[in-house]
Amino acid sequence: MSTTILLSERTGPVKKLREQGHIPAVVYSSRMDSEHVTVPEKEIRASLKRNPHAILKVALPSKTKESVIVHHVQKDSLTGQLLHVDFLQINMKEKLETSIAVHFAGEAKGTKEGGILQVEMHEVMIRCMPNKLPESLALDISQLNIGEHLTVADLKVPKHIEILSDPETILVTVLGIQKMDASAEPAAQPEAASE
Repeated sequence: MSTTILLSERTGPVKKLREQGHIPAVVYSSRMDSEHVTVPEKEIRASLKRNPHAILKVALPSKTKESVIVHHVQKDSLTGQLLHVDFLQINMKEKLETSIAVHFAGEAKGTKEGGILQVEMHEVMIRCMPNKLPESLALDISQLNIGEHLTVADLKVPKHIEILSDPETILVTVLGIQKMDASAEPAAQPEAASE
């Protein structure tokens, strides 16, 4: 939270704002009315690239500074262009519930034997104080063999973090390669009867 992102009041057509490098955004809060603003595209892109779940410091048009997290990002499905950003204002003195990325560390044993690593979930929901929010959670997959999986319960987290996702949820699994079944081959086409 070293730099403060300056949010501007939203005025004029959205298309023109985007052409000028500003993305329409809304700041939601339980303590105040939501504010319709714009955010500099360059700054929010850089922030999302560094850590999409980071706590950001923003300066609102009303001259107040608030701590926020990015709640939702709308992108153009074809171009990847940012279309809209929802910020959620947070209280640094209250626990925060948010999703966080899971980073899979190591190379699974099973993949070295020809298995295929399949990631089922990239994120989990957690609850913690905002100042204790990690960038991601690490999960060592190096001991994973073909046919084995790791669940949310396998995540090792510090005491100050509470995981809200179902502990039974599978995060990653190693699939075995399926052998081609000879009977699955297409049958030979019957020859056309001669006239």
